[in-house]
Amino acid sequence: MGPHPAVAAIRLAVRRVLHDLLTDIPTSPDTPHERPPAPLVLVACSGGADSMALASALAFEAPRLGIRAGGITVDHGLQPGSDLRAEEVVLRLRELGLEPVESVAVTVGRAGGPEAAARDARYAALDAAAVRHGAGAVLLGHTRDDQAETVLLGLARGSGTRSLSGMAAVSGADGRYRRPFLQLDRQTARKACMVQSLPVWDDPHNADPAYTRSRLRHEGLPALEKALGKGVVEALARTAQLSRDDADALDTWAGQAEASVRDATGLLECAKLYALPPAVRRRILRRAAIEAGAPAGSLFARHIEEVDRLITGWRGQGVINLPGKVVAQRQGGRLVIRQG
Repeated sequence: MGPHPAVAAIRLAVRRVLHDLLTDIPTSPDTPHERPPAPLVLVACSGGADSMALASALAFEAPRLGIRAGGITVDHGLQPGSDLRAEEVVLRLRELGLEPVESVAVTVGRAGGPEAAARDARYAALDAAAVRHGAGAVLLGHTRDDQAETVLLGLARGSGTRSLSGMAAVSGADGRYRRPFLQLDRQTARKACMVQSLPVWDDPHNADPAYTRSRLRHEGLPALEKALGKGVVEALARTAQLSRDDADALDTWAGQAEASVRDATGLLECAKLYALPPAVRRRILRRAAIEAGAPAGSLFARHIEEVDRLITGWRGQGVINLPGKVVAQRQGGRLVIRQG
């Protein structure tokens, strides 16, 4: 008899990602028929059901493909006893056969709110761990439910198509982060843990209404399903993929069009920008603002709309102030975006 369907599903999802990683490994021009040593793959594990299911699937699949598998747990220090729980997670990962395994303690700041600050600290720790261990990839346990929540949060911010595209299956420097479970629901991961007798830890922050994502998970999405019927999560996940495809195409278009709207000195020409579709033009403006020093995470749609009015609704406006002490102004038919 084969494995339980939930276990089979998580293993298949991880196997596909590991196959992709092996395919991405370049061969040496001197020995084109010899595959270089397989990479180390780490799993980021909080001890929750999603990441424990992911760790178990990685521990099962990696040796069968000749891949080394390890794990990292991040101690955010936000709850009493978090260091002890991190040690427990390390023990569980080692019991699965993962090596190397380590716990990394971080200090969570305040910039952007508690959820964003914790996320920034976590990814910084994961990046450092991947470099320290020479890992080829870090697997993350985000599920289809997480994707649906991310799409709704993006919709609430009103930040455009890219914000609605949710989390990418592959992201980070050189495609470091891989999310095998984006097509699987949260219940499948939890079921896989249960049938394998894997202990899991339910983070109380995930049920704390003080956090926006928690309110969305326990109040917002259930209300939507009650009003619209089942299938909301799946529809939002499809929306994420369709939005990502559209956003990628528009980004490519904007990248190709940018050179054609700059003059010989590199300044943006307002008349040529005006002739572009708004979605393409605003992407060029956003990129120019970031290149001038505006932090991408602090640059919102309302900022770009104000800069866009210098082109589409020019009435002699003054300087537009952007995050990062960047300013935008129109001068002689040119758009100047620079440090103020």
